[in-house]
Amino acid sequence: MMLEGKVVVVSGVGAGLGHQVAAAVVRDGGYAVLGARTEANLTKTVAAIDPDGTRTAWRTTDITRDEDCAALAELAVDRYGALDAVVNVAALDTHVGGLQDADFESWHQVVDVNLMGTMRMTRACLPALRTRGGSVVLIGTQAAVAANTQVPGMAYAASKGALLSAMYSLAWELGPDRIRVNTVLPGWMWGPTVEAYVHEGPEVSPGERSAAHPDSAPEPERLTRLADRMALPELATDADVAEAVVFLASDRARAITGQSLLVNAGEWMR
Repeated sequence: MMLEGKVVVVSGVGAGLGHQVAAAVVRDGGYAVLGARTEANLTKTVAAIDPDGTRTAWRTTDITRDEDCAALAELAVDRYGALDAVVNVAALDTHVGGLQDADFESWHQVVDVNLMGTMRMTRACLPALRTRGGSVVLIGTQAAVAANTQVPGMAYAASKGALLSAMYSLAWELGPDRIRVNTVLPGWMWGPTVEAYVHEGPEVSPGERSAAHPDSAPEPERLTRLADRMALPELATDADVAEAVVFLASDRARAITGQSLLVNAGEWMR
């Protein structure tokens, strides 16, 4: 019960990582205060992990809006009297491609959500976190430190790289208030997004496969190719990443700040 009695805000609760983080918080004795843009995602998660509604609170939240972020932080304090951690899962990861054909308006949207939105959500939680110290957990990506050659997503990787850089400054800024700031860097995570890539990704004929079509292998080959990149013989899951998040949010990580943790089954090591 690593989070016994702890109050944790989780942004970006959907079918994947956000759901798994929320579930792990409740499982480990915490109170999960959940935000997402889609109400149906929130109610579905609450029904699954906390049917009687005693250990969860939620509200629809767009992290690009200061007032939404403030309201979610206030909900935590109003409902449970404190706030001990914020886990920033919310992100925009649908923009695929590199520089040559970049749509910079889309890049602006990616940065506004992934960097600025995360900073907005974190700042909204600071008054409550300063009361008794706590934890900020950022969700980055392995692609911020090692290029993803399978499905290039330059805008997403760059926005998460900026978030990783921001972590170092935040750790120094918030350290005197006993607020820790760390980043989890997932690689390929077996969950709804990767399942869709494996089962429904675009197909082209074998003769068309090339570096220009990095995701064009048939389904079994696509999954095998991913797993073969790992030191461990399988992909990490959304739930595996959530376990790392819970540790960093807990008092067991009380002396850890300004650090990034790869959860990637050993695909890339440092």
